[in-house]
Amino acid sequence: MNKLYIGNLSPSVTAEDLKTLFGERKLPLAGQVLLKSGYAFVDFPDQNWAIKAIESLSGKVELHGKVIEVDYSVPKKLRSRKIQIRNIPPHLQWEVLDGLLAEYGTVENVEQVNTDTETAVVNVTYATKEQAKVAIEKLTGHQFEEYSFRVSYILDVDAVPPSPAPRSRRGGRQSRDQGAPQPSFSGSTGASRYKQHDFPLRMLVPTQFVGAIIGKEGLTIKNVTKQTQSKVDIHRKENAGAAEKPISIHSTAEGCSSACCMILEIMQKEADETKAADEIPLKILAHNSLVGRLIGKEGRNLKKIEQDTGTKITISSLQDLTIYNPERTITVKGSIEACCKAEVEIMKKLREGYENDIAAINQQTNLIPGLNMNALGIFSTGLSVLPSASGPRGAGMATTTGYSPFLQAPEQEVVYLFIPTQAVGALIGKKGQHIKQLARFAGASIKIAPAEGPEASERMVIITGPPEAQFKAQGRIFGKLKEENFFSPKEEVKLEAHIKVPSSAAGRVIGKGGKTVNELQNLTSAEVIVPRDQTPDENDEVFVKIIGHFFASQTAQRKIREIVQQVKQQEQKHQQGTPTPHHSK
Repeated sequence: MNKLYIGNLSPSVTAEDLKTLFGERKLPLAGQVLLKSGYAFVDFPDQNWAIKAIESLSGKVELHGKVIEVDYSVPKKLRSRKIQIRNIPPHLQWEVLDGLLAEYGTVENVEQVNTDTETAVVNVTYATKEQAKVAIEKLTGHQFEEYSFRVSYILDVDAVPPSPAPRSRRGGRQSRDQGAPQPSFSGSTGASRYKQHDFPLRMLVPTQFVGAIIGKEGLTIKNVTKQTQSKVDIHRKENAGAAEKPISIHSTAEGCSSACCMILEIMQKEADETKAADEIPLKILAHNSLVGRLIGKEGRNLKKIEQDTGTKITISSLQDLTIYNPERTITVKGSIEACCKAEVEIMKKLREGYENDIAAINQQTNLIPGLNMNALGIFSTGLSVLPSASGPRGAGMATTTGYSPFLQAPEQEVVYLFIPTQAVGALIGKKGQHIKQLARFAGASIKIAPAEGPEASERMVIITGPPEAQFKAQGRIFGKLKEENFFSPKEEVKLEAHIKVPSSAAGRVIGKGGKTVNELQNLTSAEVIVPRDQTPDENDEVFVKIIGHFFASQTAQRKIREIVQQVKQQEQKHQQGTPTPHHSK
């Protein structure tokens, strides 16, 4: 992944010339320069350095009279579905980028890469190599404002043909080391120390205190990790020149809290000795999709934490969110002891929200066969980029299998979603650009019904498409309303959706004495209402109302459609008539 091709070299260029060039640019090589006739190969320590080399050298540096080309070294047989896009404006919204990527095929995964560059970098996986090829052709040089995209193939390990298993010396018997745990790239054994859904504590610390946290020869940070049984990553290269640096702490909840307190004490001691500041606040980074649940209805959760811990807590504005930064900053002010208590309560709420979302995602993938959650990019800041166990900032969650259409074309569903009237303009976008991008991305028809009157507080959005398209379109609409501040930061976005069901199935949705509808509400956390005394329409259908946040609404919709499907199957069997068994005497 970090091997680069250096092309268009003059015949007079030597390996020493290249080493000197990289040295002058402070680009550290991870091995020797492999020089061929007119080109060369070099390795870099990580992807960040590789990107920096490509961006700073390719087409910009002349060596012995020729301008050199620098790109990833990817053999043709491994140029498959994965590409990297660089020089993306840092303020570009996820939904705009996703809409652009979707023009050239089905996007299975988008992963943001941590770099020191001012612009954003993403790795994109398409469903097929043909789609990736078209994307490279169309996106290379694509202009967005004053930025011009730069695109490359990156190594697709899935395209590597499997190596034949080494033949054992004796009839199929494994060698002694074959069954042992293999070391991972970090040098630890392949089995992770932390559970699968590791949820790290992310802190922001003033850059001036990073040296004190690390300590002489790294002794201070080693002591923190040893005492707290945690893994502490200080992202010194992230946001070059910034006044603050992120720290990720991986451990149990207790281990994270202990490490956090030790770091706060180290910073406070350094501040006292250098007279840099009177009081050091605790700053926690949290993904935007989790912050609403931390705040709670009408801010109750946050107020309770403040009261219980004697702290003052503020949260950064939604306006600060971009493709480059999907996290918000939670600032806690108070004594070190008070801040540590607040950290425990804040992280408890964030972890609960994260685990609930993981459970909801797993449930959705069960309800919609083959649903690829990574390809959805549900919200503009993306549930698909929730913090993962070991990935960098903004990395995607565990990859699921790609979406496979049903054996027959999936049934078209219609959902009537109600949004605030004042949000219609934001949903449509300038000259209808946003709603067109959304429809193309989701693969759905999206229409906004006329207002029922001049004073109407809501407008109906009619979404037509198969289950996955419904999931994408509705998720994006929920996310857009949150992003555009049509709901306050202290509110979770809850919308009303209507779906039609055959009048013969309405009773089954309600259940005897309301049992089924009550179970639905308990299971999904959505409010489900089947209005009484409805007159069926010309198709003999009636409305079911669903009110709730995104995942609650989705789960309720799928469950109700399951009930309808069961009713239809039973009616078909009844119409066909089941043969009566004949008993011989």
